[in-house]
Amino acid sequence: MVLGATSPFAAAIGVFGTIYGAGASAVADPATIVLSSLVVFSGAVQFAAVGLLLTGAGPLAILLTAAMLNSRNLLLGAALRSSLEEPRRKRAFLAWWLVDETAGLTLASPAPPGRTLLFSGAFCYAAWVIGTAFGVLGASLASLEELVAAVFPVLFVGLAAQSTRTRDGVLRVAAAAVVSLLLAFAVPEIRSVIPAIAAVAVAMPGEKG
Repeated sequence: MVLGATSPFAAAIGVFGTIYGAGASAVADPATIVLSSLVVFSGAVQFAAVGLLLTGAGPLAILLTAAMLNSRNLLLGAALRSSLEEPRRKRAFLAWWLVDETAGLTLASPAPPGRTLLFSGAFCYAAWVIGTAFGVLGASLASLEELVAAVFPVLFVGLAAQSTRTRDGVLRVAAAAVVSLLLAFAVPEIRSVIPAIAAVAVAMPGEKG
């Protein structure tokens, strides 16, 4: 059940990993790029690091940016803390798998939170590392960027879908996903605001019965 729910997110993360691997090739050798995904597991930080390196930024700027971006994990951890019954050492281990997608899945899943975080995190981690390796091996960056730009809004609609429990909610999530995908391809200029539009559509109250 956990792996099934994680599959769409792992697939999207794999595509982002491929983009990262291809893009990072401009600033690092293949072994370093793959190693970075093995030991960091933070797409936001890794993409930011590549951008900073391309502009000639130093280590301090990269570290400060990484700290700022990852500070959101404090909020994610706080949201999950009350539901995790594992001892402190195990919670410290589980923290490694904490990213936006796995936090959303863990909060929404009826399965034990610790188990959900572990298995969804491992699945997403594997997808990220494998995607990075594919990117390093020569995937076409230009063609993948177009796909990712269109799929990105739908990823967040998918996160909303994991917390939907009613027929009305499922229908609204499905409609939001379809409309988001169509808008992303048809009107590229508004891709950045599509996730917000979709979120409002999904969150609107349904009919009271």
